[in-house]
Amino acid sequence: MKTLLELHGIITVLNTPFSQDGAVDLPSLRKNVRYALEAGVAGFLVPAMAAEVDKLSPEERRRIVEAVLQESGGRVPVIGGASAATGAERKANTAALIGLGCHGILAGIPFEDEIQYEREVRELDRLKPGFLMLQDWDFSGYGLPVSLIVRLFREVDSFRCLKVEVVPAGVKYTEVLNETGGRLHVSGGWAVMQIIEALDRGVHAFMPTGMHEVYTRIYRLYREGRREQARELFEQLLPVLAFANQHLDISIHFFKRLLHRQGIYATPRVREPILPFDEVHEKVAEEMILRVIELCRQVRMPGSRPE
Repeated sequence: MKTLLELHGIITVLNTPFSQDGAVDLPSLRKNVRYALEAGVAGFLVPAMAAEVDKLSPEERRRIVEAVLQESGGRVPVIGGASAATGAERKANTAALIGLGCHGILAGIPFEDEIQYEREVRELDRLKPGFLMLQDWDFSGYGLPVSLIVRLFREVDSFRCLKVEVVPAGVKYTEVLNETGGRLHVSGGWAVMQIIEALDRGVHAFMPTGMHEVYTRIYRLYREGRREQARELFEQLLPVLAFANQHLDISIHFFKRLLHRQGIYATPRVREPILPFDEVHEKVAEEMILRVIELCRQVRMPGSRPE
């Protein structure tokens, strides 16, 4: 398995598939894991916001993580999502995920002040995760103070990774990487619409949902020095991302429909409450699904992969 320092590339965030009766569909989930591994992803994050995590019971969360760990078979790291509404729940989730064998833990901790935030980080660190990834999430602002990130990186043994999802993400990437000498592992989340810029800034990994072949191809082209080809392929994805990234709920609706059309998920079902997906959404989604399917076909064509 890759070490943390080698964890570069696409760490896919898995949507939770549901059967017709609304239960978690583990066979479809396992199929998605196999599909992602074949495409060359570097790891998995599960369960996270794209997994409709707040609508899953503790038992469902456990079964999902177990299935991903079993299906991936140690070939790539599995990062367990421990985020929850309270500190007590986050600690309980972290302990459970460590017990299941997750290689690292992702935690989104609401920021009230630096004293509160540091206390909660240290509480998770005392549970001895393989590594702790903090989710710097703020869709309306700049997120965690860079000075706090740097201090925690220096003082908290398990804090080795940061998932940046702030506005704007680009400057935050650069500031964090510069202030930690590139030793803090930095991932881009929701800002996959700026993936080429993020690669230019030295970001280590990206955490999108779906479209595994296309994302891994973009990453490989860039890393092999073919930035222009990577950019051209990425630009073909932009209409899809402009549609899907309007809102997390729209993204969940869309990618489940895509996975269903690809024959990976048995249904495109979602759980309520969630934003509606109306007739216009359905029409545009159909156009975007056809675009993605064609891009995946092109990426898989003989001779299309990097030498």
